[in-house]
Amino acid sequence: MYWCKVAQTEAEFDAIAQLNYETFVEEIPQHEPNALRRKIDRFHHQNTYLVVYKEIELIGMLAFRDQRPFSIDEKIGEVEQYLPQEICSKLCEIRLLAVKKKYRTGRVLLKLTQALNAFAYEKGYSAAVISGTTRQEKLYKQMGFTQFAPAVGSQEAMFLPMVLTRQQFEESLQQRLAKENYTFYPGPVKQNGTILYSELSHRSQAFEALYERMTNRLVQLSGAPYVATLVGSGTLANEVMLGQLKEQQLGRGLILTNGEFGERLHKQAQRWSLDFDVMEQDWGMEFDKQQLDSFFQTNSYSWLLAVHGETSTGTCNDLETLVQLTKRYNVKLCVDCISSFGAMSFSLKECYLATAVSGKALGALSGLAFVFSQALAKPSTTLPAYIDLANYQRGTVPFTMPAVLVGNVEAALQLYPARYGLLQQRFDRLLQLPFMHNQLATSHYPMILTLRCPEALANFTTDLKLNGLFVHGDSKYLRQRNLMQLSVIQPDFEEAIIRLHEILHFYEQIVVA
Repeated sequence: MYWCKVAQTEAEFDAIAQLNYETFVEEIPQHEPNALRRKIDRFHHQNTYLVVYKEIELIGMLAFRDQRPFSIDEKIGEVEQYLPQEICSKLCEIRLLAVKKKYRTGRVLLKLTQALNAFAYEKGYSAAVISGTTRQEKLYKQMGFTQFAPAVGSQEAMFLPMVLTRQQFEESLQQRLAKENYTFYPGPVKQNGTILYSELSHRSQAFEALYERMTNRLVQLSGAPYVATLVGSGTLANEVMLGQLKEQQLGRGLILTNGEFGERLHKQAQRWSLDFDVMEQDWGMEFDKQQLDSFFQTNSYSWLLAVHGETSTGTCNDLETLVQLTKRYNVKLCVDCISSFGAMSFSLKECYLATAVSGKALGALSGLAFVFSQALAKPSTTLPAYIDLANYQRGTVPFTMPAVLVGNVEAALQLYPARYGLLQQRFDRLLQLPFMHNQLATSHYPMILTLRCPEALANFTTDLKLNGLFVHGDSKYLRQRNLMQLSVIQPDFEEAIIRLHEILHFYEQIVVA
């Protein structure tokens, strides 16, 4: 099995120095021999090395660098003098392409090229330059590079200044390099089936029947008396929920936060100028039941707002505890269930208001948001029409709603309750993989796993991406805390986890050894 990663261990750097020596001292006489048979590149501390393995043997490499001057600048002068101005806005240099002789196959080269694409393309470089040995001219051309200046060097080691522009890559290579990718994102969810109802009007009787089927299934699944469906994201659903707290003038409330999305609710509530206190807990930690009880004993609250499944940490806040406390103190419970709804079975019957979406654990297309309620809302004279809950509870759809989304959700809901068991099985399999013991949450739920990334896993997210495995780690709040996430909601999870297991089996031996 061939796979790639970013070099980070001392053992990898030693193997790179050895391969560098074998290629650029012994094979291509570019440098003087030495007794150690190691050649450390003079730009070593500026290089990012992408390496390819056969299981746990490092068999190939290339170096990526974007600091000037480039090594090719030193050979021919600044490369800009030879290149069109429009491709010089953001240049990088590729160097030290080397593969052990017995592994010089198209498959290994393709693997390295795909890894380079995954690593560099999204960074927005306008072009990549190399000084390629004439001995490997055919190889560089296969990678898409073209010569842009006269050859330089000695007769024994002649080099060609070559360039690959972003436009050239997009026009001739991108499709050829495309490979089967797998995502562990918590949304949006890939759709494998046919997208139906694209021509169905939301004012037609056929749509009304479809909408009613979806609504009935949502009510049955949630246990809530009423559900309102909006076209938008979970943020919109939460705005509608908070708008009701404002409209009904319920008085002072309490907001619980122990992650990014609890903090977002806090900020939204501030924008609504609601009257509330905040109980904060460390990210990934559950709320203490006795401390909550003490808050209710010493303060008079009318409502409680909390996140059930905290997506940012994978923490499942105990809904049953919140239900018991709010019933004891006659407090209205309002819950963000955006990440948890559809991930596991629970009832919203005791929740005054709750929110969910289509494009998370339900496995449907993103685009619909749901607000569950215990009672019908009274029409408002002050709320904007689009976030007035009463507008969505009159039995008809008040605004344009794509039938495609409604039909997609209705089809996804047909997979319940069996999908609960499927997601739990997937989650249990995920927990068995290497490194999964680094999870952040003290109490999790079968939708998403959040991992702390110690120094040994510093490049983990990037390394997986180089191999076509995409995990959730680019969000600002994750990067700031050195976290990454894997979700189990994608339809190709079974294929993805096999691939992930293969990579982690070898990865663990290299980064932990």
